[in-house]
Amino acid sequence: MYAIVDIETTGGKFNEEGITEIAIYKFDGQTVVDQFISLVNPEKDIQEFVVRLTGINNAMLRNAPKFFEVAKRIIEITENCTIVAHNASFDYRILKTEFDRLGYNFQRNTLCTVELSQELIKEENSYSLGKLTKSLGIPMSNRHRASGDALATVHLFKILLEKDTQKTIIKKAIKYFDKKFEKEKLKKMIEEIPESLGVFYIHDEKGTVIYIGRHKNMKSELNRVLMKTSKRALKIQIHANSISFDIFGNELFIKLKYYLELDKLSPKYNFKKKFLIVEENFNHPDFLIIDKGRQLQEHGIVLVENNEIVGFGHTNLAFQENDLSIIRKLVTPIDNRKLAKHLVKNYLKKNKVLKIVRY
Repeated sequence: MYAIVDIETTGGKFNEEGITEIAIYKFDGQTVVDQFISLVNPEKDIQEFVVRLTGINNAMLRNAPKFFEVAKRIIEITENCTIVAHNASFDYRILKTEFDRLGYNFQRNTLCTVELSQELIKEENSYSLGKLTKSLGIPMSNRHRASGDALATVHLFKILLEKDTQKTIIKKAIKYFDKKFEKEKLKKMIEEIPESLGVFYIHDEKGTVIYIGRHKNMKSELNRVLMKTSKRALKIQIHANSISFDIFGNELFIKLKYYLELDKLSPKYNFKKKFLIVEENFNHPDFLIIDKGRQLQEHGIVLVENNEIVGFGHTNLAFQENDLSIIRKLVTPIDNRKLAKHLVKNYLKKNKVLKIVRY
């Protein structure tokens, strides 16, 4: 069951708006089975541009019911319903704010017909309600009034239901107030990553890397990132869709991979560290760094030639490390050699590796 909602407000600062009109059509997927339409006295003045847009003015609302007087009816008509609206985040936020003022925790699942239209009706020039209904030939009256816009959204939603032939897109698009699907998705991501030393990548639904992390226990660190409640962490959690990772056996590789990938990918939610890079050569121009690998009988290697970091990789046979032509084929080339050189040089000043082979 759906409750298709449209709300007009006073305008004003975020979360300080008041409702001036509300329309709710209870829809069973085929027909409207109940409805509620009412002006609402917001107990504050309406912004002048809103008056021009909607035609609703302060005088019209003087004798209208206040929100607390219609709150019970709103709860009843939306109970056990998914709230559907064109730009649902706005209408749902306004409703929740009004109920919060009354001390009532209003919670409903939501569906946005803007997002659904973008998914199911491709290549429209605009997804505003007015232009979308015109493009689809949906009759519309009382534009920018709650009843007119809500009824147009009913007709639009009918079309979207028909277009979703497999009945999967709309189900997937529902935003649950308890975030149960999001929590399950994040839990699955945590389950997929091992308790190993490495670098991990959080991807959005398009596959773009939005965050890179590193730790001696990647599972523990990913769990920390996905459970934090800071603004940045919450944004990561909202957009996180999948996880990938690279396991390493030594801290040098972690450092190289992490900072080189940050430089190359510039993930949206990482803080990018700025290094003061001083041109300084190694004590020897050509050598091979050998350190622990990901497993027994494997080594991690970093190849330096002509005082430049050529690349890094892994070997599992001793003779590979004695043949420079093989090593050159095994290592992954590095783009930002200046940064890599800075990282390796600083690491070697403070840490020991298994061995260094000079050529």
